[in-house]
Amino acid sequence: MRLSCPVCGERDRREFYYGGAALERPSEDAGAAAWDDYLHLRDNPAGRSRELWYHESGCTAWLVVERNTVTHEIHSVTLAAGGR
Repeated sequence: MRLSCPVCGERDRREFYYGGAALERPSEDAGAAAWDDYLHLRDNPAGRSRELWYHESGCTAWLVVERNTVTHEIHSVTLAAGGR
């Protein structure tokens, strides 16, 4: 699998560290149940998903990767908020 880093260009996935699903963080005043779900519950979808990847052996940027977990087809790669 190859990822197209917005900073470095196309690279082999071995340059990246998988950081898990790209989740929406609850607001600070969200209830305990919302925070419990955010911290402990994860979906394991077969198909299209949003994930965080860290370009460890490159520019050190965090990326949001949309890909199909079955076929590994990459739909998009964007810099995560606060990225370079």
